[in-house]
Amino acid sequence: MKRITSLTNPRVKAAVKLHRSHHRKTTGRMLIEGRRCIQRALAAGIAVEEFFVVAAHEGGELVARAQVQGARIYEVPPHILERMAYRENPEGLLAVARAPQWSLDDFDPPADALLVVAEKLEKPGNLGAILRSVDAVGAHGLILCDKHTDITNPNVLTASTGTVFTTAVAEAERQQVVDWLVGRGVRILAADPAGKVPYTAVDMTGPTAIVVGSEHDGLSEAFGRAADEVIFIPMAGRADSLNVAATATVLLFEAARQRSVTQCP
Repeated sequence: MKRITSLTNPRVKAAVKLHRSHHRKTTGRMLIEGRRCIQRALAAGIAVEEFFVVAAHEGGELVARAQVQGARIYEVPPHILERMAYRENPEGLLAVARAPQWSLDDFDPPADALLVVAEKLEKPGNLGAILRSVDAVGAHGLILCDKHTDITNPNVLTASTGTVFTTAVAEAERQQVVDWLVGRGVRILAADPAGKVPYTAVDMTGPTAIVVGSEHDGLSEAFGRAADEVIFIPMAGRADSLNVAATATVLLFEAARQRSVTQCP
């Protein structure tokens, strides 16, 4: 294990640059912060190249696993890790890893897949929360289209609690996603507060894609036209809609409920 003691060290500077989306994109690298996210990344086989640890932190098991998987290990003092970390109050562990290629061409869910399609999401926290819900119900994946936020944003990774590494994810343009869903016979359920069908009245037991859009713009006309049903969640209060992550969660758990009923002996 090598020690780094200077903020001007090239590896420290390179990690700090990964705070910027442009640099993550051009280098194909990302920052992973915290024990839980790093643990899930390593378990998923994400290529961790550099692993930084504060001397007093009890990260021995993860350090050993990262080293076995080929990572270079560096010990750093707390103030340097704090400079490298994207979020405040880092846990004492930080990794630099190669970002996976989230191509629709490599996305191969089962025939009865339950999927979420997220269009034009803007907030990293919402994307991370949706990933957690996809994982929670055992859905088969998430497709991002016309994204306004970067899935390698450290806030996405942290908000997902590392489930971004254990969930099948694909990124593609809107029309490519529509064509892919239609070509596979996946039923498209577009979530919209102005929808005409309550979400509990639609069948989600077959191959299903739940489509949610940005809170600012809503869903595009392309998904509105392609949808088999435009569904809504009835609201009893003064608000006319839920947060996009909450919407996806409600719909996913309804799909999981329906599927568990049909699978009972």
